[in-house]
Amino acid sequence: MQEPIVVTGMGAVSPLGAGVETIWKRLIAGDSGIRRNDRFDTEGWKCRIAGLVPGRDEPGGFDPETAMDPRELRRTDLFIHYAMAAASEALEQAGWHPESEAERMRTATVIATGVGGVPAITAASETVRTDGVRRLSPFVVPSFLPNLAAGQVSIRFGFRGPSGAPVTACAASAQAIGDAVRMIRSGEADIALCGGSEGCVDPVAIGGFTAAKALSFNFNGEPWRASRPFDADHDGFVLSEGAAALVIEKLSHAEARGATPHAIVSGYGTTTDAHHVTAGWSDGREAARAMRLALEMAGLEPGAIGYVNAHATSTPVGDAAELAALMSVFGMAGGGVPVSSTKSATGHMLGAAGAIEAIFSILTLRHQTLPAGLNIERPMVEAEGFDLVAGAARPASVDHVLSNAFGFGGVNAALVFSRFS
Repeated sequence: MQEPIVVTGMGAVSPLGAGVETIWKRLIAGDSGIRRNDRFDTEGWKCRIAGLVPGRDEPGGFDPETAMDPRELRRTDLFIHYAMAAASEALEQAGWHPESEAERMRTATVIATGVGGVPAITAASETVRTDGVRRLSPFVVPSFLPNLAAGQVSIRFGFRGPSGAPVTACAASAQAIGDAVRMIRSGEADIALCGGSEGCVDPVAIGGFTAAKALSFNFNGEPWRASRPFDADHDGFVLSEGAAALVIEKLSHAEARGATPHAIVSGYGTTTDAHHVTAGWSDGREAARAMRLALEMAGLEPGAIGYVNAHATSTPVGDAAELAALMSVFGMAGGGVPVSSTKSATGHMLGAAGAIEAIFSILTLRHQTLPAGLNIERPMVEAEGFDLVAGAARPASVDHVLSNAFGFGGVNAALVFSRFS
């Protein structure tokens, strides 16, 4: 039997605020982080809402200067700012501040993103168009490269172990956690900082997803109602931003340095649909196989799972396919396992979604509380009989949680987290 890999640190920035404690309190209170999009002028746009990280002047908001100094902020794009903040919080909670060369060389950094620095690319393109190519900054390319979130974090903290940056759309940060587990199990690293970051509430991203008919626009006047996974009136996802990071390590490594384990990363599975660029199989066959692989690694039967944090983004096709996958794994009506999608509160953080939902899964285990799915007013037909956690958070006895993440290109990832006692 392989030694458990435990989570010893967590950090996050999301539309619900900055800091894990703030975000969890707002999530359990049933708050929404979705609002009118004032990041740019959306007058005349079909979609005028987004999940925006609250600013420094708002309660629980994000102050970028707590993550990076002003000079660094100017030279890097938003997804790097968010990643640095989440990483700093996770490392502080874990108490991991290695000083020896050996410890630094055994620390991995795996930070995913779905699209990287799209705002920086958009701004650079506008500079070329209006002012000419000679006006481009020498820091443009490093500001938007997808791997530079991991790169900047490793530079800041001196981590010299393996580095990675999965760019697998909305499954990216779940795969980052899975990749980090593999690195530790293979002996490449003793400890890893892993997660994902996204900062793409930008005209190109909003416009592109709108053109793809992926975004919600029927609730522009009531943004908090827009993200409604598993509800019959869902009409698309809400594009959001933020970052989440976890510190994971072997139990013996954590114990040797006196760290506190918060949960066990007990299972991981990933598959590919090989079917369609944006839509998975309607019966969820490969998503279901990813879940089974995660359960197999964890050594668990489906009945051991006490809660599913669903990927469900609030698109009719995607929500239905995930419900079909859950039926395949757990039986009719999902075998009665409680299910909710926390994207109803955060919106869809794309490449950061899997990591923030991993943190929610861990906090579910720690607090024995299931976060509710918001806006489930009229459940979709495919959800009939499912135990949807709706309206308000629910106390429960939970030992194992399954968290799903699926992405464009047919990428599926599933993680199982288990209670540490």
